[in-house]
Amino acid sequence: MPAAEVARRVAEVGLEVVEWGADVHAPPDRPEALHSARDAADAYGIVCCSYGSYFRCLPDELSGFAEIARGAVTLGAPRIRVWAGASGSAEATEEDRARITAILREAALVARDHGLELGLEFHGGTLTDSVPSSVRLLEDLRAADVDNVTPYWQPPQDATDREALGGLDVLADRVGAIHVFSWWPGNRRLPLSARAGLWNRAFARLAASPRPRDALLEFVPDDDPAVLAREVAFLRRSAGLDPVVPKASPAD
Repeated sequence: MPAAEVARRVAEVGLEVVEWGADVHAPPDRPEALHSARDAADAYGIVCCSYGSYFRCLPDELSGFAEIARGAVTLGAPRIRVWAGASGSAEATEEDRARITAILREAALVARDHGLELGLEFHGGTLTDSVPSSVRLLEDLRAADVDNVTPYWQPPQDATDREALGGLDVLADRVGAIHVFSWWPGNRRLPLSARAGLWNRAFARLAASPRPRDALLEFVPDDDPAVLAREVAFLRRSAGLDPVVPKASPAD
């Protein structure tokens, strides 16, 4: 959908923030697209909470990171989502880990110069594919005088509620954003309410920590816009928020 249509639907169902993606709606090398996305969000009173990049901390990518940072500034985003490499922690050698950590540090310094934070995607096939590996990476960055990197969190694929929540307990005080979706088994997309126990307990854990964070609705069943209002209603209830109060459209 065009950015303006995304922003309209976001406002219509009572969502408050959006993470524009660098792959479709807001490529960093297309200033007109960046401004269109910013204008669309502004028109509907939606905050751009982060810029969803696909920067993977690979050596040939670092030279282009400043352009990504400028894109985030254009969008008004305080954070850039990045990925910790392109291989899982079990496969990565110590040399791989050291290289990715060094590149991530350089990217974090560029981000800091632009007044931005980095958010690490919590995902398979990266150094943040598990809680222990994520914690190690964050500690290595802190030891390298980097304090503007926070992890995302999402329920790992095929993890039970207990396993997923155990990981969240470890990361909760550091998490800057969570990806909200219900998959089970594998990547079968279910309504959020199908894993109500997981999400109700996850938000209760997060509420115990004063750190602000964003809850980002990442997937809905069948990619169907018709179910968006239902999913958002559950998300708001689970997070302890008031019912939806749709924002006025620009025409109003």
